[in-house]
Amino acid sequence: MSSKKNYWTGTRLRDLYLSFFKSKDHAIIPGAPVVPKEDPTVLFTPAGMHPLVPFLMGQAHPEGKRLASAQLCVRTTDIDDVGDNTHLTVFEMLGNWSLGDYFKEEAIAMSWQFVTAKEWLNLPADRLAVTCYRGDEVVPKDEESATVWQKLGVPAERIFFYGREDNWWGPVGETGPCGPDSEIFYWTGAGEPTGEPATNELWVEIWNNVFMQYDQRDDGTYVALKQKNVDTGLGLERTVAILNGFDHVYAVDTLAPILEKVAELAQINTLTDTSNAKSLRIITDHLRAAVMMVAHGVSPSNLDRGYVLRRLIRRAIRHGRLLGINQNLVEPVVQKVIEVLQSAYPELKNKKDSITSTIVAEEDKFRKTLERGLREFEKSAQLLTDDKKELSGQAVFTLYDTYGFPLEMTQELADERGLVVDEAGFNEAFKAHQEKSRTATVGTFASGLADNSEQVVKYHTATHLLHEALRRVLGQQVQQKGSNITAERLRFDFTYDQKMTDEEKKKVEQMVNEQIKAGLVVKVEEMSPEEANKAGALGFFADKYGDKVTVYSVGDFSKEICTGPHVNNTSELGTFVLQKEESSSSGVRRIKAVLR
Repeated sequence: MSSKKNYWTGTRLRDLYLSFFKSKDHAIIPGAPVVPKEDPTVLFTPAGMHPLVPFLMGQAHPEGKRLASAQLCVRTTDIDDVGDNTHLTVFEMLGNWSLGDYFKEEAIAMSWQFVTAKEWLNLPADRLAVTCYRGDEVVPKDEESATVWQKLGVPAERIFFYGREDNWWGPVGETGPCGPDSEIFYWTGAGEPTGEPATNELWVEIWNNVFMQYDQRDDGTYVALKQKNVDTGLGLERTVAILNGFDHVYAVDTLAPILEKVAELAQINTLTDTSNAKSLRIITDHLRAAVMMVAHGVSPSNLDRGYVLRRLIRRAIRHGRLLGINQNLVEPVVQKVIEVLQSAYPELKNKKDSITSTIVAEEDKFRKTLERGLREFEKSAQLLTDDKKELSGQAVFTLYDTYGFPLEMTQELADERGLVVDEAGFNEAFKAHQEKSRTATVGTFASGLADNSEQVVKYHTATHLLHEALRRVLGQQVQQKGSNITAERLRFDFTYDQKMTDEEKKKVEQMVNEQIKAGLVVKVEEMSPEEANKAGALGFFADKYGDKVTVYSVGDFSKEICTGPHVNNTSELGTFVLQKEESSSSGVRRIKAVLR
């Protein structure tokens, strides 16, 4: 490690970068949330330019035409690469922009000055290489950028030309501003640099100059932008690692303490044991990313952003199991993440308790089925032969639906065993399940359930507890008027002619959680409507009942006529959180709640 005087931290690099561009007449703007507010085309903010798209398209920015910022980014495309020396799911990107002001020559000159000048990063020029766009039938070769690099002293043999996969940026989403880019790479190996960035991983990208000259339209065509823009990015974690002479990003100050906490839990000495490096890094990255996602309003679920979050948490837990951490992984690591990052991201300290409880609840939920799911995977794997090494789509779907294994986790398990996954078969099984669920919604589960998945079943059972708690707190005049239940939340309508007080809501929530904690057995019986009424079972939809009804009793707390699936014991539900109480219609109130 470098001496303390020369040690680079993320804060030191961030401050220096913003100071440099402030000296170049750039306004320093705040970073945007990792969850885009008004863009449905992407799940997370993948780059600093993303929040600036309207201004890249010509709208005037209130801070002017030269901007710079530090932006927290999420790249879901990099998840499978996490564990190597450079990739992270969540990382900080330092960026500067020209909105129709300077273009290639000035942008390249500023990036080279910051990287190589003694008063700035002072990286040796003879360990740097650059790349430019080689062109195609639509966009010409970027000779202009190459010429600028050569004027700055970069020899021709250190300038490489690549295609769209390497040297083209954008659009973010399906349409929008895009263009060729020119990147700076640093040689991290020993001795003289060899090879080229595309083929030698010792060349690590640290800076990207994107020249936004085009607007990609819906039909795939390109139209020249009236306003030519520059969008640049310097990866903070990668650059701090390079400045300190580290060979991977997990040694930097914003990651190393977290990794050491994971190693401590696993009782691993990272100085002598390198065999578990990948799992340590995956846990570090994924739980760090999970903390930032939850802080910005994402909750674990089976859809969109929530699915990405769930996948990260559950993958971290599985890798924790590989290290021998079979319980209590999440809380100490999450606490360490918040401790390390809260100075740069104060919102983490303010939301510490809710962040921790959300991720711990997901850990508790997954651990209940993890062991059984792994046994199911092994059972399916053992049935395969040398001639057939493909897990069936139905087997993979069972792991997903019954045991909560994200598809990508099963693919990773299969890859470790030299097996492949029938992804097409999984998709067919998933679609069939969706169709069955839609049918169930208007049939067996017409009472408002989206489907009969594990989470929906839990929410369905929770409505029984909620219904009875409302009657005990507000009075026996309360009657259910309808419900709508998905895997993400429950919505419950009931008769009541005034807004609930905060104290009443608190009492209801507490009462429901007391029954969950009590571990009440859920019992099912069939009887006539008359018998059910005599037994004290609630039922307010008499026109829907036939000669026989199903009565569900939750301990001695609740007894209700109902159809559809329920859990066997309330201890399976998690923690009930009443999120909102509002008017649904005249004389009818509506509660929205979640289980965590």
